[in-house]
Amino acid sequence: MLRWLIGGGREPQGLAETGEKLLELNGHTQKITAIITFPSLESCEEKNQLILTASADRRVIVWDSDTGRQVQRISCFQSTVKCLTVLQRLDVWLSGGNDLCVWNRKLDLLCKTSHLSDTGISALVEIPKNCVVAAVGKELIIFRLVAPTEGSLEWDILEIKHLLDHQDNILSLINVNDLSFVTGSHIGELIIWDALDWTMQAYERNFWDPSPQLDTQQEIKLCQKSNDISIHHFTCDEENVFAAVGRGLYVYNLHMKRVIACQKTAHDSSVLHIAKLPNRQLISCSEDGSVRIWELREKQQLAAEPVPTGFFNMWGFGRVNKQASQPVKKQQENATSCSLELIGDLIGHSSSVEMFLYFEDHGLVTCSADHLIILWKNGERESGLRSLRLFQKLEENGDLYLAV
Repeated sequence: MLRWLIGGGREPQGLAETGEKLLELNGHTQKITAIITFPSLESCEEKNQLILTASADRRVIVWDSDTGRQVQRISCFQSTVKCLTVLQRLDVWLSGGNDLCVWNRKLDLLCKTSHLSDTGISALVEIPKNCVVAAVGKELIIFRLVAPTEGSLEWDILEIKHLLDHQDNILSLINVNDLSFVTGSHIGELIIWDALDWTMQAYERNFWDPSPQLDTQQEIKLCQKSNDISIHHFTCDEENVFAAVGRGLYVYNLHMKRVIACQKTAHDSSVLHIAKLPNRQLISCSEDGSVRIWELREKQQLAAEPVPTGFFNMWGFGRVNKQASQPVKKQQENATSCSLELIGDLIGHSSSVEMFLYFEDHGLVTCSADHLIILWKNGERESGLRSLRLFQKLEENGDLYLAV
């Protein structure tokens, strides 16, 4: 079952504004694994936006976003479709499971790959040059779509390159911008990739712990809790990649190529979903049922102070030992330059909060395993809007001038 929150082709209404349910789409028999919208081409006169949903029932259903009507059902898959993506420029969409399939708007199968793996494609994003990158276990596979030409009327999909730099299964994959994308693995590897030549721009194995190098015993202890360092989700802006790592949140600066802020225990359980808000704010939700809002703030930079080597040096006498000051200098280089400060805690769910949608003008919608969908509003903004509406009503009735 799918509850649709936004009417296709319209401004956010219904649940995002009033809490009213617009449509309820019933058709799948097992849990939904992926959902995307397929907008009409700009050149097309008839604006008809479609919704595509995939499920563990090995089906993809196409819905009309305006009416909620089921347009068509595709049941020819040999495995669960775990991800869907739209290539708007080519007016096609792709489904990823044990193989990769390319479909047109009429739902004709244009081409497909051979069987890739039993684990299947876990994530899929578009990159330049008619290419897509697919996460398959530990591997990234670059595919290129070949559109029909005068010499060939058939579509084709070619395997271009395998990237084998991850040591464990890839859990997260998103585009950072038009020129790069980022991946995160089960054991806390973050890799920034060039989207044009598919080379590695940055690799951070221990980015989840920006403190100095761990000793062997600490390394072993952390490796035993691999779920605590798994990168579950990414979001980004022009400067930073924000990563949900285990129970924590980490901010990786793309220019400095290091972590600049972190909250190692942002929640009591794994962070499942994060999103960037305006004004350097971040929102996160967790298996523990909590939803929290954070703000990225600059730290006050303190001047480096040498370490005293004896009793007299504690009071400013004598000569400072140069070697003793080196560990402090190294520690300052590794230290974070910003902080993530908790500024809001949304309490309402009693079970795992799976994800949320943020509407800048209408608030936040959270979805939980407790079967609740909660709409949250910005109290300060809503209070201002209520006051404005009150003054407008008084002005319309002439009461405002009488009061003056």
